[in-house]
Amino acid sequence: MNISEEVRPGANRYVSGQGILQDLESYLAPFNKLAIITGEKSFQVFQDFYPKDLSYPVFHYDGSASIENGKKLAKEIGQSDGLLAIGGGRLIDTCKVVAQELNCELIIIPTLVSNCAPYTPVAALYNPDHIFDKVGYLNKVSYLTLVDYDFLLATPHDYFVAGIGDTLAKWYEMEGIVRQVSQEELSASVRLGFASAKEIFKILFADSKAALNDLAEQKVMPAFGRIVDTIIELSGTVGGFAGTYGRMSGAHALHNGLSLCSETHPILHGSKVAYGVLVQLAYTGDTSEIEKLLPFDLEKLQAVAKFAASPVESYRLIDSKVTDEKIISAIKALEALGSKK
Repeated sequence: MNISEEVRPGANRYVSGQGILQDLESYLAPFNKLAIITGEKSFQVFQDFYPKDLSYPVFHYDGSASIENGKKLAKEIGQSDGLLAIGGGRLIDTCKVVAQELNCELIIIPTLVSNCAPYTPVAALYNPDHIFDKVGYLNKVSYLTLVDYDFLLATPHDYFVAGIGDTLAKWYEMEGIVRQVSQEELSASVRLGFASAKEIFKILFADSKAALNDLAEQKVMPAFGRIVDTIIELSGTVGGFAGTYGRMSGAHALHNGLSLCSETHPILHGSKVAYGVLVQLAYTGDTSEIEKLLPFDLEKLQAVAKFAASPVESYRLIDSKVTDEKIISAIKALEALGSKK
């Protein structure tokens, strides 16, 4: 049995739109014993938006998205027929481990638009020291994923941009694999996953700018909704249908390698993956695609540069007036120099 090759499209139930959390009590009513797992910041954001008290025990994860923390939480909870995950990607992937340990249903409320973790049964798992461990293939999918557009307007700009970068990788990583394989060898499911990756690419290029503007103006418009569902839902269908053809290749491999450097741990997952896309395209000699993407990906690299230029980082030791713009210029200069070698 090879679970990584099985067709597992995504959540059992996926509900998205405006006002979804208004019916949260009804969605949770079927469960007799339910526990909440969340993070401190995530739960505060949720409580600021959701006006009612939830009378369930609340547990906090340690931020690592590790099997160790998942098993520890499962022991603390003891027994439950439902688990409510409220948070971002690492929290959600931790909860997938807990749900499997407890053999209970998983309900997910994402607090960020940043990746496909709320939809896919796959988990990106790390060691307790935040170095990448492995991709976990869980037996259970999400029983219910609730995506409330109004609530997700609270997503910080940098996380939203990182989500776009992570989702853009779906097309480039899968295309880099499929180009080496005869079309005759591709199953119907792999072809469907590839078609999904291509549609994702089109939606991101058509709607990302408008969606970012909607986020800045704090209003839900059609473009915002399409990008939210593309990042969370559609991106999960690529690997869900295509299996190992559609989950990851060069860009995510570079991301996983960067996790060996502790300095990269605070940088958002999607920002590192976006950089990995550019490196992958350079590796495969797709210069025209790099030129097409540079204006698009530059904003994602901005998150890396912004962190490096922040007051808490050591770049200021060599230049007290460092800015993220100066660091971006340095990255461009380095890339140009490297291309001449």
